[in-house]
Amino acid sequence: MASLAAEIIAFLLAISGWVLVSSTLPTDYWKVSSIDGTVITTATFWANLWKTCVTDSTGVSNCKDFPSMLALDGYIQACRGLMIAAVSLGFFGSIFALVGMKCTKVGGSDQTKAKVACLAGMIFILSGLCSMTGCSLYANRITSEFFDPTFIAQKYELGAALFIGWAGASLCIIGGSIFCFSIAGNSKSPRMGYTYNGATSVMSSRTKVHNSAADFKSPKGPPKHFDKNAYV
Repeated sequence: MASLAAEIIAFLLAISGWVLVSSTLPTDYWKVSSIDGTVITTATFWANLWKTCVTDSTGVSNCKDFPSMLALDGYIQACRGLMIAAVSLGFFGSIFALVGMKCTKVGGSDQTKAKVACLAGMIFILSGLCSMTGCSLYANRITSEFFDPTFIAQKYELGAALFIGWAGASLCIIGGSIFCFSIAGNSKSPRMGYTYNGATSVMSSRTKVHNSAADFKSPKGPPKHFDKNAYV
């Protein structure tokens, strides 16, 4: 029961993390323009992996998609690839997890299901690492430009999508780790051994015959001394 509960908790954590990671791709605010040192803000600049936009004081937004994938900065291309890989791995990990869990009726024997569940945990961990790397790479570029005194262009701050991506990656890693540790704990559990001691009825009958013969041959009481007129 403990391993079954651990598998259910791991599945819920990993699926929740995968949903959060997937939600970061269409999220707008990966980076938002900084208002540090600005008295009056007339427009807000923000961008994600697919477009860059500006919102004026009236709330009207004008967006521009990135014109060419090959003309993008290297870190944006890397973040795109890592986040798409994280979403794809999480999808396959959820399928393997459903097959390998003990509460499902598919997957074959218990040993086969344990191997599939362990594979699902490793896939979720890899998905979380991809998402964590992608969000950290994007955040590193933002912070390096913000604290660079020679950078004179528009400076940005961390957007909400990065924190969502970090949270989802952490849940995927935790859920995948619980999957792997629960399967490892089940494989190391000791098995009870049984020994065959023969038929109970035969052994008991033999023991009774042996004990009765021994009692007849060697009496436990002290030897009796008969008088010379005992047989007269």
